[in-house]
Amino acid sequence: MSRPVPRIVGLAVALLLLLAAPAAAERYVALGDSYSSGTGTRTYFDSGCQRSVYSYPYLLSQQRPNTQLVFAACSGAKTGDVLANQVQQLTASTGIVTITIGGNDAGFSSVITECAKPEWASVCDTRVNSAQSYIRNTLPGQLNNVYAQIRSRAPSARVVVLGYPRIFAGIDCNAGTWFDTDDMQMLNATADLLRDTTRARAQAYGFTFKDAIPPFTGHAVCQAEWINGLSNPIGESYHPNRTGHSSGYLPLVRQVVG
Repeated sequence: MSRPVPRIVGLAVALLLLLAAPAAAERYVALGDSYSSGTGTRTYFDSGCQRSVYSYPYLLSQQRPNTQLVFAACSGAKTGDVLANQVQQLTASTGIVTITIGGNDAGFSSVITECAKPEWASVCDTRVNSAQSYIRNTLPGQLNNVYAQIRSRAPSARVVVLGYPRIFAGIDCNAGTWFDTDDMQMLNATADLLRDTTRARAQAYGFTFKDAIPPFTGHAVCQAEWINGLSNPIGESYHPNRTGHSSGYLPLVRQVVG
């Protein structure tokens, strides 16, 4: 008569060991520009790309167990840089992708710099109009190129495309800038246009778009700041600070990925 008990015990032990084994880490690839790398938080473990432990990608990886962060976002990145240097980190096993991109393509930083000058020395209107034309006519195709690569390389990933906040709330409290009401309204309108354009292209690829304007309302420059005003060094200017990442961007991503 056979004795199956040892075999049953062996199977039970194997099952227990399998259940006790740690789950494989979910691959999370953070793509994008300075708003994703952490520029504005003032502390960087990678000074070249200004990647910070206070950025929302790093914070997310610390708060989600079994998340493996691949931090590709880099300050100054444009859509072409994402295609050339970042999307190669995506794999078929990638579970989460986040990205902010498009602001540098439209030259938003240089537009802000122009509008910060005194009125007699500024061509703010011209620069804003040029940026808005670019966002309407050229940026959609560039975003398509990026999003198509993300979808192709990481077909099963949950992709969260994040927008940019409005920077101003009608107040300029910095001694070294000369933004007037019209300047700030035009710049905020440009942020709105960038949001609308990005959201339309992201949704066309089945990605989740999260608007950064609502959480940053009440926290613009000179207003319980989650966004730096004119700063030293100047590269920190007009970027989310540590609170902007932890209380502004991070909750938006967690609404999607948990």
